[in-house]
Amino acid sequence: MGEMNPLGRLRSVGGRSNRSDDKGELDERSQMASWLEAAGRGDQEAFGQLYDAMANRVYGIILRVLKDPAQAEEVAQEVFVEVWRLAPRYDQSRGSAASWMSTIAHRRAVDRVRSEQSHRDRTEVVGRQVERDHDSVTEVVLDRFDRSRVLAALELLTKDQRAAIELAYFEGHTYREVAVLLGAAEGTIKGRIRDGLIKLRDHLGVNQ
Repeated sequence: MGEMNPLGRLRSVGGRSNRSDDKGELDERSQMASWLEAAGRGDQEAFGQLYDAMANRVYGIILRVLKDPAQAEEVAQEVFVEVWRLAPRYDQSRGSAASWMSTIAHRRAVDRVRSEQSHRDRTEVVGRQVERDHDSVTEVVLDRFDRSRVLAALELLTKDQRAAIELAYFEGHTYREVAVLLGAAEGTIKGRIRDGLIKLRDHLGVNQ
């Protein structure tokens, strides 16, 4: 089964209509269980039938959690790849195929939300730490030495570091304004300023 390529069966899920069947709900449950079990044996045609039957339901579950159609479609594709991979483990006695797949879809959607939130939290923490580092080093260097000594020490820095520090701390520009003036990313500017200030502190013999 590992050599099969289920991605060849996957298509855009947004706006698709579910496969309809007149045999009744019981027959539908049995049919989907049969497709899932066949997919577990490596039957790509059965997997395609299962995909047609469940695409909209899976997409709808994910969309309700993520609220973003593009992300919902991306996660839906991931769900069907996982369904293909886990199909051999499906046990009909523990629930319907639809419920089993719906559970996978909901779990994947929640995982995506947690991942996005974790990324945002890490970014905020790093951002706050960078600001604290800059403020601490700046206070030590610029507050303890007169302007002439600091200006002389600036000559030891790289051209990029010196330009960023001069704009930020001697001309009063914000990091964002410095980034625009120098045509660099704000994160890059913050890095240049921090590294430059550390060099200044070390050269001037300051112990924090």
